[in-house]
Amino acid sequence: MRALHVITGLGVGGAEQQLRLLLRHLPVDCDVVTLTNPGAVADGLVADGVRVTHLGMAGNRDLAALPRLTRLIRSGGYDLVHTHLYRACVYGRLAARLAGVRAIVATEHSLGDSQMEGRRLSRGVRSLYLASERLGRSTVAVSPTVADRLRRWGVPAPRIEVVPNGIDLTRFGFDPVRRHTTRRRLGLPEGAYVIGGIGRLTPGKRFDVLIQALAQLPDDHWLLLVGGGPEENVLRRTAHEAGVADRVLFTGERPYVPDGTPGPDLPSLASAMDLLASPSPEEAFGLAIVEALAAGLPVLYASCPAIEDLPAHAARSARQVTGGAAEFAAAIAASRAREPGPRTAPEAARHYCITRSATQLMGVYTAAVSPSSSPSPSLQGASSS
Repeated sequence: MRALHVITGLGVGGAEQQLRLLLRHLPVDCDVVTLTNPGAVADGLVADGVRVTHLGMAGNRDLAALPRLTRLIRSGGYDLVHTHLYRACVYGRLAARLAGVRAIVATEHSLGDSQMEGRRLSRGVRSLYLASERLGRSTVAVSPTVADRLRRWGVPAPRIEVVPNGIDLTRFGFDPVRRHTTRRRLGLPEGAYVIGGIGRLTPGKRFDVLIQALAQLPDDHWLLLVGGGPEENVLRRTAHEAGVADRVLFTGERPYVPDGTPGPDLPSLASAMDLLASPSPEEAFGLAIVEALAAGLPVLYASCPAIEDLPAHAARSARQVTGGAAEFAAAIAASRAREPGPRTAPEAARHYCITRSATQLMGVYTAAVSPSSSPSPSLQGASSS
């Protein structure tokens, strides 16, 4: 089987790095097209031996990108096209149909109740999404929570498949040597209690809550923010105003797998932490939280479908926290006061092993390319509805 993955961009983000990890485990000949931003993950894919094409799309309304993408799909002889993220789903599904490919799968990585990939869920966004969704065979939700949201939006239940995000358990396993080396490299004091925050530095992640919580905790507490994004300067200013700038470390973007970039990678940084806190109120999965569990960390979270969709005993070291800085500060203090447990991965982390996710996705692919699959609406009918 030959498959083409179409994604909006390949900077360091959860969906982008999930794609790279999946391609390492899928028994399929895969190429990748990025509409924009061939960043660090594109470099990593190329290092893995994957052919990556940058379409050079200028913006959401760059309609000239559609015929370019259609020609690329047609010339590639692909059996299946798999799209990721909103813009790529809209353009990629249409281009695939124009190129004569009917086996089209899309993954919905980040649909929340009120936003998708940081954009507000307006009527126009929803209408365009649903119109393009009809052009594919199926839409993959990364959690049952996202599947429920898709159904409420109007996507027919038979077209929705749940394939959760996966993690590399071995890579995230706790390593005491890596912990010592990374903490020394970061300049952390010997007895520092390190609270971690992992994700894009955007308003929706609410990392300002962790900074304000840090200001309510003793001076031996530190905050390690792993990620890049437009809110970095705002968060730095918040830390200065709260009087904790000297105890907040910003690492910038960190890839899951070393790509020759300077500094420790994400698993090393997770080993250096003592606790992971995620105040984001609207997650589609909660990949950073699952990775933290794989590193044996206790976790405090506001929203995490990956945990909420499992039995309570699957992640006993994870606790949901509602509220703001005061509530997170109290929860952090309570977690530190408890006797630290072994840094081993709980059942929840093992449940999301990447090999399991890849096997499930192959089932979706097989059904999509099967001649007996229910046909999608005709291109003419879909465009006129």
